[in-house]
Amino acid sequence: MRIGYMRPYQDDLDYKQQTSLLHSIPCDTIIVEDHASAKRRTNLTHMMENLKPGDTIIVSKLFALADSTRHLVELLEMVDAKKAAIYSIMEGINTSQSEGYLFSSVVRHLVDFQSDVISEKTKRGLFEAKQKGNNPGRPRKTDENIKKAIMMYESKKYSLAEIKDQTGISKTTLYRYLEN
Repeated sequence: MRIGYMRPYQDDLDYKQQTSLLHSIPCDTIIVEDHASAKRRTNLTHMMENLKPGDTIIVSKLFALADSTRHLVELLEMVDAKKAAIYSIMEGINTSQSEGYLFSSVVRHLVDFQSDVISEKTKRGLFEAKQKGNNPGRPRKTDENIKKAIMMYESKKYSLAEIKDQTGISKTTLYRYLEN
């Protein structure tokens, strides 16, 4: 079964471009997401749950289907597990053909690469900040405030809200200091 899938995006809010492309490939059914929100893609979820072996999801371009490379990898893995395929018209990608499986592998490696690059940049930035004497993260509370918060807590005369209002020490932070 050929399943067309569309969702609005900035360059095609009224689906005209996607409709034109999907009608050039005969689809048995076309599923339309009525919003662009990545969080509430219920039609995509329903379509993925009901995929059968041999089904092909047809999209005008991959961005209509996935919101990120990581999301694309997740979808590719689900489609592969169900022995179905994805065909993207604009990119000319068809995972039912042998080179389509190569594409899936390349995307997975790109996601890993992207993750490694972000991780390395973060580590380098933290290291450089420490070399300059900057301590990353939230600044530590002053010792006087901590001592005052502990004394107030141990006196049992103050609520946690009152302790927080007077010292700026949250319940979680107070408990962490009390444990030590």
